[in-house]
Amino acid sequence: MTEAIDLAMTYHPYHIVGDTRESRWLITCDHATNHVPQMVNGGSLGLAPEDMERHIAYDLGAAGVARALAERLGAPAILSNFSRLVIDPNRGEDDPTLVMKLYDGTIIPANRHADAAEVARRLEACHRPYHSALHDLAARRDDTIIVSVHSFTRQLRGRPPRPWHVGVLHGHDTRLTDPLADILRQQGDLCIGVNEPYGGHLEGDAIARHALAEGRLNALLEIRNDLIATEAEQRAWADRLAPALEAALDAARADADL
Repeated sequence: MTEAIDLAMTYHPYHIVGDTRESRWLITCDHATNHVPQMVNGGSLGLAPEDMERHIAYDLGAAGVARALAERLGAPAILSNFSRLVIDPNRGEDDPTLVMKLYDGTIIPANRHADAAEVARRLEACHRPYHSALHDLAARRDDTIIVSVHSFTRQLRGRPPRPWHVGVLHGHDTRLTDPLADILRQQGDLCIGVNEPYGGHLEGDAIARHALAEGRLNALLEIRNDLIATEAEQRAWADRLAPALEAALDAARADADL
């Protein structure tokens, strides 16, 4: 079932939760939903329903973790309201994978012949409004910390299983992610990946744009999606991550004036 409601005259490309919360933490979820707005091929990418429920369309469970984590930290959260297959908000505007035509062995029919004009239309309707809202949320304080919540599939087609329970991703700024990875390792029951299952950040992606370019503390978390399939599991991960993030911030403060 599509995880959003799209009314032709009231479509919003993002949702903000807790916009009056005053914490310096800001939680983002770039791939929160598998929703396809009506303005994109009549609300369908031409994929079978089972493909729209796969990791290729959105980050399963990530939205629930993001909402619960924001609540736990007293922080605002912003969540996308369009499938990553419509246009990927975690890619720069000039990234060749901005509108995917093939993903994990699946051809995306409505994207096969998407020309520059169609990409520009999706940028204006979805990608740019999301980033504008994220920019404004991040700018509400001088000391904002951005935590981006994602999930990953345990096994890509034709690839070996991935062993990690959670990945802690970073670019050139490791002030928060180094202590966070150490704290999570100390819990003893998790397999922690650092820049796994993906390496760091891409030039122009959401963290690069809103955190690294602005000198903001940041972390990108990739949780294996079979571990956050239910609301209870999502809340349990938020309960685990919130104190770990706070402890990581304390450790970062010990090394610098943050």
